[in-house]
Amino acid sequence: MMFLANDWKKTARGQALEVLEEVFQEGAYSNIALNARLSNSCLTDKDKALVTEIVYGTVARKITLEWILAHVIEDRDKLEAWVYDLLLLSLYQLAYLDKIPSHAVVNDAVSIAKNRGNKKGAEKLVNAVLRKLSSQPLPDPSKIKRVNKRYSVQYSLPVWLVKKLIEQYGEERALAIFQSLFVRNKASVRVTDVSRMEEIAEATGAERSDLSPVGLVKSSGYFAGTDYFKEGLLTIQDETSQLVAPTLAIQGMEEILDACAAPGGKTVHMASYLTSGHVTALDLYDHKLALIKENAQRLGLADKVKTQKLDARQVHQVFPTASFDKILVDAPCSGIGLIRRKPDIKYNKDLQDFKSLKSVQLDILSSVCQTLRKGGIITYSTCTIIAEENQEVIQAFLESHPDFEQVALDHPCKDIVVNGYLAITPEQYLTDGFFIAQLRKKV
Repeated sequence: MMFLANDWKKTARGQALEVLEEVFQEGAYSNIALNARLSNSCLTDKDKALVTEIVYGTVARKITLEWILAHVIEDRDKLEAWVYDLLLLSLYQLAYLDKIPSHAVVNDAVSIAKNRGNKKGAEKLVNAVLRKLSSQPLPDPSKIKRVNKRYSVQYSLPVWLVKKLIEQYGEERALAIFQSLFVRNKASVRVTDVSRMEEIAEATGAERSDLSPVGLVKSSGYFAGTDYFKEGLLTIQDETSQLVAPTLAIQGMEEILDACAAPGGKTVHMASYLTSGHVTALDLYDHKLALIKENAQRLGLADKVKTQKLDARQVHQVFPTASFDKILVDAPCSGIGLIRRKPDIKYNKDLQDFKSLKSVQLDILSSVCQTLRKGGIITYSTCTIIAEENQEVIQAFLESHPDFEQVALDHPCKDIVVNGYLAITPEQYLTDGFFIAQLRKKV
């Protein structure tokens, strides 16, 4: 594609570079940075798709790409950060996008380098490195001798996470999880009027979910652009997340607490079962509470949902004992189950600190449980697949709260039922990784 020297920012690869600089240099979330860029972009749909592919692909494969680049760059610290990012995104295309000719990738990168930098010479380095990489076979990570290091480079996961998942799931299943994280995320929605399930599936070209009786999925697509979405007949929600509200067996008149509610997908799902009852939805931030209200409004459930700004660890200080019949704690967690959708999660070093995450999760449970009526239930859920944040939290809570007992959960897909919990890993149904447990206050 031809473009004027100073127009590099208007090209697909130029825009991909700017998004990746935000992600790698400023710690922006790839999905947010990408959406912000594309919503103000004049690119064609085809070029927008290319930007999306390059950004997610480069972030998802970053460790692999860095390992390959290390074979041809002696000292990356001598390079300006943007030059290194440009090499990463160009290498991603050379290694993984076989429909794009190598010369197009190299030429565009050289042109960006020529016009992006203040110093002369960046384009020579970019040209030399990319020509070298495109003219010979790329180094093969399968030759790496140390097992954890090899898997880390092959699957672009930090060594600590490789180790943790092999310890927890065994090598064979961990490898299946690693491989599944490169499979594109499905688009999934919850249908609010089940009687129209077949009609909506047909009209949107979607299929029934294997896991959720109210879910529709398709390999890609934009459900939010349909009239069904505008009319509140659909709401965007991952299949695994759709399994949470049904565990509460809501009859209609309950007072329910959603302790960590934003953006409100589970809040409105619970509210949809209510007649005279209410859901009180808590979050720490005003803009997130606004999202919950917006969600409830669009689905015609605003009269069933009350929002309140509050840290879930302080619930017992604000609400009297026996305020609620049922409570959902969709706990803050490492989000390891969301890597397919949010590949930058795996590079966040804070997430290795499972001890402090577990401590927050237990603090929330210990606070909210004081406001539950006798015989009431708490459903605990996370979007992580790490035992310290899941099974170990529930066990620790039960040990310190003898007035509670575990309620065994069940599901038609028996492979996600483990010791009375629902525990879903990403390779099983190509969904988010997810965990659901339930506790009852003894009468």
